[in-house]
Amino acid sequence: MNGRLMVNRRYQRKLVWTLDEKRELIQSIRKNYPIPSILVAEIPGNQYEIIDGLQRLFSIFSFIENAYSTKDELFFDIEEFPSAKSRSETKPFSDIGTGAKISRAEVVNIIGYNVPISILRGASDDEIDEVFRRINTYGRQLSDQDRRQSGVQDSFANMVRTLSSAFRGDSSSDLIGLDIMPSISIDLPKTNHGYGIQSDQTFWVKEGILRSTDLRDSEDEQCLSDIAACIVGGQLIRRSKDALDEIYNQGSPENNRMREALAFYGAEKFSEELHYCVEEIQKCCEAEGYTRMRNLLFETPSNNSFSAVFAAIVIAFHRVLIQRRRRISDYGAVKKALKNINRRIDTGRGSTTVAEREKNISAIVGLIEPSTVSDDLSSVYTNHSFIQIDERIQRSQIESSGYELKQGLLTLSPHNRGIDASIIDKVCKNICAIANNGPDQDGTIILGVADKEEDARRVESLDQILAKPVGKKYVVGLNREAKFLGISPEDYFSKWRNGIAGSALSDPLKKDVLSNISWNNYHGYGLIVIAVPKQKQLSFFGDAIYAREGDNLRSITGPKDIAGLAARFQ
Repeated sequence: MNGRLMVNRRYQRKLVWTLDEKRELIQSIRKNYPIPSILVAEIPGNQYEIIDGLQRLFSIFSFIENAYSTKDELFFDIEEFPSAKSRSETKPFSDIGTGAKISRAEVVNIIGYNVPISILRGASDDEIDEVFRRINTYGRQLSDQDRRQSGVQDSFANMVRTLSSAFRGDSSSDLIGLDIMPSISIDLPKTNHGYGIQSDQTFWVKEGILRSTDLRDSEDEQCLSDIAACIVGGQLIRRSKDALDEIYNQGSPENNRMREALAFYGAEKFSEELHYCVEEIQKCCEAEGYTRMRNLLFETPSNNSFSAVFAAIVIAFHRVLIQRRRRISDYGAVKKALKNINRRIDTGRGSTTVAEREKNISAIVGLIEPSTVSDDLSSVYTNHSFIQIDERIQRSQIESSGYELKQGLLTLSPHNRGIDASIIDKVCKNICAIANNGPDQDGTIILGVADKEEDARRVESLDQILAKPVGKKYVVGLNREAKFLGISPEDYFSKWRNGIAGSALSDPLKKDVLSNISWNNYHGYGLIVIAVPKQKQLSFFGDAIYAREGDNLRSITGPKDIAGLAARFQ
């Protein structure tokens, strides 16, 4: 529907259907069997928000785009459908569909199939939320956590949703086009949906905390809900379905208590603290050689998830580092203390009670606190966590106008390796362009990340490092460039900072950017993160004005274009 079908990520499910489920739907259509009705709501901009039927709609469209075959391994023949053929020429479809095709008659039957659609007109946001909640609350269509989140728009649910997206790496704007959903959906092992995020690259699966299939049922969100409720609410809750149900039950005593507690605590403050604690846990795993979290905590190899133990560790770290205002002084010692922790705490079913949870958390506190020293907490809020950086790298793939990635200062020529004299100006022009997206939009530039696999492989060959994939991008870091130049990371950082300070960027943008540029160790790679804050007026680079069209930089010259850009700030 030419970009008119929208998905509201405040409540909508991820793309979760398996290949078999998609094929069953297409088989029903091929046989002209009825399928459940699609429900959409008419919204401003001549668009339609999908309330019920996301999986069905995407399955139909992606079949037509040759993303998968039928049960008998036949692909849709786009040559027999002019609209699909025309679209494939401007937006190439998957190259998977190279096998045998369905017949022309079947193409006609599929295209002519009447998909039942109901349109909700003139509904408010609250009414749309309520309809979605009613559809998905009853029955067994959703997992427990998806059911809790469906249609709930209070502060606690929204905070958990945002945090969960950051940890998974699928953050996006609230309202996105249906065609964007594959980019922020998760491919499970041995599937080939072509989605943007591989489950084994997510924090949860990489560390063994959850299995790939657990992400489908939103058990990551359930774990974060539990952690948030215990910390923000000021007291441990029983680890149970009923306890979380009460927190999400709008108007219940527990729901009111949690919303009041969060209003006092602050969602942003909790988010920063959580990211910091998880990053400190990761640093312990990386001390003296990386050990996967599951392998560190459990002596016996297993594929079982351990979200309950992970929650206990996070809450224990929060008590020591945040509540008691301490800092880890010896990561290696903490790593040794956490090794085979299953021997020291109760990991059985009885550990769900408040008393047993308290016992486990206190035991972990006793193990890690001796390797900490007093701290004023200034380090907690001065840098981006590893998870936040992963989120921004992933987000750059779907919201390209507000994000830019650069591999570094040096050229990639093996014969004439040296500083690219134009690179700092290029970055500054992109800073200007991102700032000109409008007064309600900020952005981020990350230095030390290769956009293309071929660039990452060239860096690996030149600098003898191993690039770290994040989604479809590659972290190559900047420590390698500092080493090549024979300078410290601090001096390397100064080159960028001084370059921006001496650039032709206009004020107040230049001043704002210099206040929001930071060095991040990021697993030992070294990255520079440049935050581009929202601006209240048009920004310039010298006398020139720049804007972004997707991930392309464009110089604005015509009076009409300049006036249109300036109008964004009026």
